[in-house]
Amino acid sequence: MSVLDDLRALDPNDPGRWPLPVRAGVVGIAFVAMLGALFYFLVWNKQKPILDQRVQQEQTLRGEFQTKHSKAANLALYEQQLADIGRSFGALLRQLPGKTEVPSLLVDISQVGVASGLQEKLFQPAPEIKKDFYAELPIKIRLTGSYHQFGEFVSGIAALPRIVTLHDIAIASAEKDSFDQLTLDLTGKTYRYLDEEEIAVAEADKRKADQVNQAVQGGAE
Repeated sequence: MSVLDDLRALDPNDPGRWPLPVRAGVVGIAFVAMLGALFYFLVWNKQKPILDQRVQQEQTLRGEFQTKHSKAANLALYEQQLADIGRSFGALLRQLPGKTEVPSLLVDISQVGVASGLQEKLFQPAPEIKKDFYAELPIKIRLTGSYHQFGEFVSGIAALPRIVTLHDIAIASAEKDSFDQLTLDLTGKTYRYLDEEEIAVAEADKRKADQVNQAVQGGAE
């Protein structure tokens, strides 16, 4: 009789009469199953969330490593780009006049209109508006002439070595019966950089204003 036949002949209702090897095997299987169940409920269920958390942390750290590794690999390129930006910024900054250069720049703007054959009806600099590191100087301008002369004026302004921008441009007929005589109203804006003393004063004024606002808000509460 084969082993399989012997197992089939066993009476499940009377395990006490089973052969000793069979009983030992069943006990061993039951013991392993019980250990597996205990491990699952007492160890695995408690440790699984911690394991998931560690896996997530590993993925996050891997992502950070890859990002930092990419930055480190491209460090030379970033430094070159930073140097290029610095040079570009320096070139733009050099296009901003200093405080002592502003009067001559205003004369240059006025002379561009004269050189274009335009009649200057209004040239009125407004109070400057201070920004972070520069000041904006608006100029109200009114000129009369032809479209062609206006084009020459705009080209001449663009050719100036300093930055000058044109805003609020309006063109109208100077006379009802004249199509060649036009009036050009605009606001020209030029800019100058603030020196270190002016920047320090502006920052101090800003801090004082912030303190006043905080005090007002605190009193309101």
